[in-house]
Amino acid sequence: MSAGSTAQHRSGFACFVGRPNAGKSTLTNALVGGKIAITSSKPQTTRHAIRGLVNRDDAQLILIDTPGLHKPHTLLGERLNALVRSTWSEVDTIGMCLPANESVGEGDKFLIKELAQIRRKPVFAIATKTDLVKPDRLRDHLLAIQQAGADAGLQWQEIIPVSAVADEQIDLLADLLIGTLPPGPALYPEGQLTDEPEETLIAEIIRESALEGVRDELPHSIAVMVEEMVPRADRPDDKPLIDVRVSVYVERDSQKGIIIGKQGTRLRQIGSDSRSQIEKLLGTPVFLDLHVKVAKEWQRDPKQLRKLGF
Repeated sequence: MSAGSTAQHRSGFACFVGRPNAGKSTLTNALVGGKIAITSSKPQTTRHAIRGLVNRDDAQLILIDTPGLHKPHTLLGERLNALVRSTWSEVDTIGMCLPANESVGEGDKFLIKELAQIRRKPVFAIATKTDLVKPDRLRDHLLAIQQAGADAGLQWQEIIPVSAVADEQIDLLADLLIGTLPPGPALYPEGQLTDEPEETLIAEIIRESALEGVRDELPHSIAVMVEEMVPRADRPDDKPLIDVRVSVYVERDSQKGIIIGKQGTRLRQIGSDSRSQIEKLLGTPVFLDLHVKVAKEWQRDPKQLRKLGF
């Protein structure tokens, strides 16, 4: 549909679902054209349904990036699964991500069965990470996706292979998703990429930096809270500085040591990695004050989960 056509403007919500680490966040960022959702090599890093906006002349597509549906072992896990299911019920269209470099497994089949119970809603199968496989492997993967849908009684709207990293078929995916949206005006101001508060995005940036290079047991144990964000009072207008005070929560003292690192080297690295991204987000220099705190077993404690925003 060309920008100059008289076709109706469309607007609505879409969400990507899939097992943890299926490429949902990277795909969201590629479609939005900016870094909105946290991306990390560690699975299960997304905890918030962060929205990204795709603005076009003929449409506005609002993307919701959900946590990966998984078998929960904690109260946090149960709440994340509930968040996924409530998101499904509210969006206009759903895209399931199935990475091409992994077989369609039991976790995928479980999810496809869940999606098959949703009636009268288009569900796309998106074969992600196609840049990582050869053509014959991709062909087999697409056939396996088709078969898994048939076995579960799910009629895919389309099966589409994409690579967010290589920017392959991203525009086509946007066209297909937009084609399923209802007619309507834009729901958010043009030029806006997300409706998340700056504090949420800053916390996600810091959590992503904290996750890089740490041992596998840490991803689910890290929570980040922006405690304070204020302009430095004594600065001239042409040289502003924002003080950002942040608490990084872990569940055990041993984890605190991992995050801080030998003589504080790891924490300083997290600070410098995060600061440049936060300054880009806010458009102004920041002084980042990071504190690591222990909140024992916070993933299982309803009171602490509330405090940390879950």
